[in-house]
Amino acid sequence: MGEGPDKPKDDGRGASSSHDPMSWPLAATKFAVDAMFWWLDPGSARPAPADTPELPWTTPNRIALELPTMRLRDFSRAARGQPVLICGPYALHSTLIADFAPGHSIVERLQQRGLDRIYLTDWRSATPDMRYLAIDQYLADLNVAVDEIGAPVDLIGLCQGGWLSLVYAARFPEKVRRLVLAGSPVDASVDSGLVRLVGGSPQAAFERIVESGGGIVRGEHILRFWNRASDIAMVLQRSLSPDVAADHELQARFQRWHDATVDLPGTYYLQVVRWIFRENRIVEGTFTALGRTIRTEDVRVPVFLLAGSDDEIVPAAQAMAMASRLGTPAALIERATVTSSHLGLFLGGQTLATVWPRIAGWLQADRAVPVAARL
Repeated sequence: MGEGPDKPKDDGRGASSSHDPMSWPLAATKFAVDAMFWWLDPGSARPAPADTPELPWTTPNRIALELPTMRLRDFSRAARGQPVLICGPYALHSTLIADFAPGHSIVERLQQRGLDRIYLTDWRSATPDMRYLAIDQYLADLNVAVDEIGAPVDLIGLCQGGWLSLVYAARFPEKVRRLVLAGSPVDASVDSGLVRLVGGSPQAAFERIVESGGGIVRGEHILRFWNRASDIAMVLQRSLSPDVAADHELQARFQRWHDATVDLPGTYYLQVVRWIFRENRIVEGTFTALGRTIRTEDVRVPVFLLAGSDDEIVPAAQAMAMASRLGTPAALIERATVTSSHLGLFLGGQTLATVWPRIAGWLQADRAVPVAARL
């Protein structure tokens, strides 16, 4: 998951034209052309980044389970209580996004608001032997993680982890008590830059990316088509000074996180491109999850939808579109749209100080539909 595809520079009027809808078809074309030809030119590849130690986690945790697709991280401070499972995004960057730094951690904020049993899907960067793993393998391992934690769980899906969480909740409705979808791209019928970019690029471009990586989508290569977040202060929603040591360290940490990409299995990647963004299978009712065709109306649990008004990846209209697609009664659907970019939904200090406490309170409310009533 990046901050956004290559965008035009300042238009000379002091404002960037990167949010101009007309720029997206051009970005899609550039992506397709570059993807087709850059892979054929080994000289254009930038040097692989030097190995650096992994960034430490902000909140103490332990690895509760080792699975082929993930490490299940346990941040719990108590053995009892309603479990919360954060399904992190599995895209360009690591799931440290959920526990990035003090004041910029979803885990930290949820703990501060009284949630004591918190878990996280720490997705593995794909290795060559993982190249044939499909969406079903990720759903299966997510199911194992839920069983290990103890169902029903409160499931929080971040970005790409949102559509996976929604599919899981539709496939195993009795195992999810409440569902949070934060900046989640699900309904590809709603116009967005990401949908245009994928839809405007030939499928052959994506297939070539997989072939050239030996069946793996290399994160450092995909990063070439995405901009570094140009304004880290905007993403983190705080003032940063290069003369303040703590601010300098925070910026350096963000840059290390941004550059330390993850690799994806080619099979999984091509399924996401086609099933989610080209064919809109979740909404169309044609998505098969672990042998069963799922329907979004089978999701009847309380749902919280979070969107950013300045989200350049998943516009608020797309993030909120699922409200009308679910079987959840309207009275049990909460919505929040905050002034935030995409990454700001998960890393922004102001968003974490305002809306995430609200989400924590909502998770602890007593109006959840009893599991027995959903069977």
